[in-house]
Amino acid sequence: MASALGWLDHDANAQAKTLDILALFQQKESRDELGIGAIRDSFAEQLFPGTSTIQTRLRYMLFVPWIYQRLENKRISAANFGIQADRDERALIIPLSKLEEDSAGTFGKNSREKLKRLPSSVYWSGLRRWGIRETSCSQEEYHRRVDELYRMRREMNEREYQEKNRGDMGDTSSYKPPQSWHSSLPAPPPNFPNGATFALTRQEASFLRDRIQVSCKGSLLAWLTLHSEPADVSSPWEHPDYARFPDELKELLTHARLFSYAMHGAALLYNYLLAKERADNDLLSQHHDSFVAWFNALPREDIAIWSLDHMWILTAGPDYSISQKTRRFVEQWIDLIRQASGALLTSKEACALIRAREIALKGPRSRFKNRRALEQWSGSAGTLRLVYRWNNVQIVLKDLAQGLRREEC
Repeated sequence: MASALGWLDHDANAQAKTLDILALFQQKESRDELGIGAIRDSFAEQLFPGTSTIQTRLRYMLFVPWIYQRLENKRISAANFGIQADRDERALIIPLSKLEEDSAGTFGKNSREKLKRLPSSVYWSGLRRWGIRETSCSQEEYHRRVDELYRMRREMNEREYQEKNRGDMGDTSSYKPPQSWHSSLPAPPPNFPNGATFALTRQEASFLRDRIQVSCKGSLLAWLTLHSEPADVSSPWEHPDYARFPDELKELLTHARLFSYAMHGAALLYNYLLAKERADNDLLSQHHDSFVAWFNALPREDIAIWSLDHMWILTAGPDYSISQKTRRFVEQWIDLIRQASGALLTSKEACALIRAREIALKGPRSRFKNRRALEQWSGSAGTLRLVYRWNNVQIVLKDLAQGLRREEC
């Protein structure tokens, strides 16, 4: 039986999600003010596994393992491993920032030495989801226990050597040393990280596409990387190849689309109520117009026959716990949409629902209860329509397609 490195760390996934959430709070339109993030993330992860809204360029999926693999090859001790990894990741900023036409997406391009979150922490979960990272532990645990990894490899090599000398070779697969990274990971360029670019070689692109196909079967991400060219559209359900999508993906997208349309209105009403609370007439007018435009564009017939029971089945899963209170809030809001004849913005029931939901989530920090919190409101929070990481996924698909078309030197 082959050896496997699988340090137990129950908090690794939770930690990655927490870091993602903290980063999202820096983006006002992405904030989950009404507690629907678990539903949003369930759709997003089923459609585009391993991606996130704070990932930038696809080649970071190789930059990170290249850095760590090189440190392992040098046998950098646990005491210095994290420090050296930090230095090597920051060293990427300089060559990537110098790219004249393709520096977009460079971590630390503007903040430089003040960069707080390194690419490795942003891509750590995705590397595991795509099967590029084979160790299941958290990043910090990996740093702390790398000496144990070296010891396990050394013992395995010594055992193989001794048994070869005795002529007692059994199943050779049992001598496979534990690995942190996929065995077919392409080698980095000879001068890496100097001269680093975001341009994937064809070999690198093929490797990443294969990882997606194996690890993300049945997802829209896997289908698009194999059957479609990149498309510049504002949401996945507007893709020009939508008619060719497998039926199960079209069904999932139908629910994701209707959820996006419906909950967009709840976010707009929330901001309208805050503008009213702050007596800001300019913002009040702005959010009033946005809500009216949303209401007039609603796909009413689709929402009228939408099966929420089926949506709950599709979004259920161990990684995304959707509480009964959240379900009830969503169901009540959609019932109000279905019943509304045009006066939803002034509906006492609708306004009370939004207020009660935010107060229940935030308690004394509620902007309806806390004047300081209201004053700190930027004027717009969570007002972009949900597209389930699509903007970032389009960059992934474009980088991949360009790599697959590239002629090898």
